[in-house]
Amino acid sequence: MSDRDNKTTRHQFRDQQMNCHEELTISIISGKWKIDIIYYLEMEGTLRFNEFRKKFPKLSHKVLTQQLRELETDGIVHRKVYTEIPPRVEYSLTPRGQSLLPILRLINEWGHDHLSYYVEKDKQTEQ
Repeated sequence: MSDRDNKTTRHQFRDQQMNCHEELTISIISGKWKIDIIYYLEMEGTLRFNEFRKKFPKLSHKVLTQQLRELETDGIVHRKVYTEIPPRVEYSLTPRGQSLLPILRLINEWGHDHLSYYVEKDKQTEQ
């Protein structure tokens, strides 16, 4: 039985009141680039900062840094700094980040299954 069946769950996270566990999950993966970052880390294992820059050429340095830091703070991404000249930083998924992968696959499947409906609905709205 879930908490929702028993009573409303209330937790404070990042100065926000979370009323259910789903809100926490959504707040962790919310961000224009976070799901894409997680996707590439799943596909390629480990990436350096500049490799992300090549994958997202329109993404600013500042926003990429912010998204990676948030994912690191949330325990989704591991950041490994090598003490070399020039400095090298690599990013990879933590076990907690890997635990999100089945959820993100389901989100992807849902989007794939329902895309045509929303495209058609959008066309009708434009008319």
